[in-house]
Amino acid sequence: MLNKRNALTATALAALMLVGCGSPKPAANQQEIIGPQKVDASSGVLTPEVLWAFGRLGETAISPDGKQIAYTVTYYSKELNKGNSELYAMNIDGSNKRQLTRTAGHEFNPQWIDNQTIVYLSTESGTAAIWTIEANGGTPRLKPSLTDDISGFKLSPDGKKMVLAVETKVGKEVTDIHTDLPKTTGMIYNDLMYRHWDTFEDSTFSHIYVADFSAQNGLSNATDIMPGQPYDAPLKPFGGMEEVAWNHDGTKVAYTCKKQVGKAYAYSTDSDIYLYDLQTGETQNLTQGMTGYDKAPTFSPDGRYMAWLSMERAGFEADRERLFLLDLQSGDKRDLTKNFDNSAGNLQWLADGSGLYFVAGVNATFQIYRIALTDEQPTAITKGWHDYHSVDQAEGCLIGSKVSIVKPAELYRIDPQTGEETEISFINKELLDQLNMPEVTERWVRSTDGQMVHTWVILPPNFDKTKQYPALLFCEGGPQSPVSQFWSYRWNFSIMASNGYVVVAPARRGSTTFGQKWVDAISKDHGGMEMHDLLSAIDEVKQEPWVDENRLGAIGASYGGYTVYWLAGNHNKRFKAFIAHCGIFHAEMEYLTTEEMFFDEWEMGGSPWDTDNKVAQHSFAQSPHKFIKNWDTPILVIHGNRDYRVPYSQGMAAFNAAQIRGIPSKLLLFPDETHWVLKPQNGILWQREFKSWLDQWLMK
Repeated sequence: MLNKRNALTATALAALMLVGCGSPKPAANQQEIIGPQKVDASSGVLTPEVLWAFGRLGETAISPDGKQIAYTVTYYSKELNKGNSELYAMNIDGSNKRQLTRTAGHEFNPQWIDNQTIVYLSTESGTAAIWTIEANGGTPRLKPSLTDDISGFKLSPDGKKMVLAVETKVGKEVTDIHTDLPKTTGMIYNDLMYRHWDTFEDSTFSHIYVADFSAQNGLSNATDIMPGQPYDAPLKPFGGMEEVAWNHDGTKVAYTCKKQVGKAYAYSTDSDIYLYDLQTGETQNLTQGMTGYDKAPTFSPDGRYMAWLSMERAGFEADRERLFLLDLQSGDKRDLTKNFDNSAGNLQWLADGSGLYFVAGVNATFQIYRIALTDEQPTAITKGWHDYHSVDQAEGCLIGSKVSIVKPAELYRIDPQTGEETEISFINKELLDQLNMPEVTERWVRSTDGQMVHTWVILPPNFDKTKQYPALLFCEGGPQSPVSQFWSYRWNFSIMASNGYVVVAPARRGSTTFGQKWVDAISKDHGGMEMHDLLSAIDEVKQEPWVDENRLGAIGASYGGYTVYWLAGNHNKRFKAFIAHCGIFHAEMEYLTTEEMFFDEWEMGGSPWDTDNKVAQHSFAQSPHKFIKNWDTPILVIHGNRDYRVPYSQGMAAFNAAQIRGIPSKLLLFPDETHWVLKPQNGILWQREFKSWLDQWLMK
């Protein structure tokens, strides 16, 4: 459960993955530099080792003249059990590719000072600091910076200032209070939200700073614009510099923040957009009274408007993300996408300020859209079976990052009028050319109440319809998240199919990209119609002559793990094997041990002790642990000990229950992993155990 946010920003995900591989250190010698990995892909089969050898596209930045792209790529080493990212550049047609950095640190957050010079962050010096390099190559240059790690920055429009995100100490730690106990590891709390996703509260907060900057002298005169405030900006844990923006003339800075603490913070989704005036030092709340998430501000080129993403309903993190517009002259606000029943993201103003580009999920894919300020409906630029993650404007074209079920992220050049796409990065062409990838098909399945459920069906490579294959029912997390054309380095449909399985992936109720009504349908009905949707999908596909209905498995993580645990007690002997990762087994205990309390309060409809609340009591009655007496099928349980969203005791409880009941079961624990598995060797182990368990019970 609780696999939100719906989509991580590329910056946030890259940071999570790199941090997950250990603290960065200065380069000691050339042997520590990690680049493209040599693996044996001659068999044509996508293996865990091949999966972890792919280069992972990170952030992109377009030069001021629109003719060049700076971008980052991360490679991982199984032997070193870590990864690092490097900075690259090329022309917008894909020519003149060049690697600009070769370090043992992580290069990220590239931006262009001018058409010749790139400024970026690197951990090569031991902390994340500002560096510059010439776009045609040269020696990276470390700039005088702050003493603290910088997690992100944005240049002002004239390039003379920077806005920075910096971890800042606010308040006292235990050792500040008990000064004679400098080595104590004790933590003391007297309010909620003392931990969040994968970290404990430690009296430090991400603050926004404004500093002077020059390419020659680096940073100076840094000012914390949130002095003494116990709040994070950007929002943690997933917010990046897309939540901070300069206005058109560099006199003001907008940033996203949820300015609440303790229990109020834990129960609220009320983040706001704040505007800081560099001249007066005053801060104004631009979204006062809008009680859902407000984030990702961006100013029009002429400075008249600010666009941002806004959710309407308080306490609901999966509400539709509306593209809102504020007229800074009149103060009027309006929803530009009021007639568009899906969420917008990755906002980019058209160069003339007449409208915006954005990315949106529609019908299990993510496409690039354009909307004019005078339009009633956005226009789709792209189409096809893929997920676009980003869109940028370049000279005469758009540049976007795109994935599909059978292909990791690459950069594409897109005609903004026709939507014609041309791949330009080819980061993984050498590996992909050696692989025999699965075939992706789709169908619409009728659920038990007549509703139609979109379902991807992924067929093994060299699929032979005269043979019979085991099949896996994929149970999506979230519970509100897309079952789209995503490419994952853990829940990867291509590697599952390459292992010889038909993969059935239904967009059951709660899945995004099919309108907000479909998203809303799962709230307060966990264990309800979404289970009928899933079972209807596998029941239809198992009728195919190429599926062996006696060799079916069900797999899932987070809310998908909840689903697997629930199905284990309610599947009526359909399945022969289960795998649950970071899933909720005991809903009442999860309610009391998770961190963002608003989530369960909304989803369950109340607390478990509110016996007069029929909605809440119905929700908690579906807790998977209540059906343990019906368990009769082998199950693999996986959990990370640093998962504070769904604490690892949930996985232990499920495994212990299976053992007590005499159910064949296995527990895979990762003491150093969170809600994800981010270290290379752990990731490869995860894939091996995943395949081994399914093969043991379904390949007989």
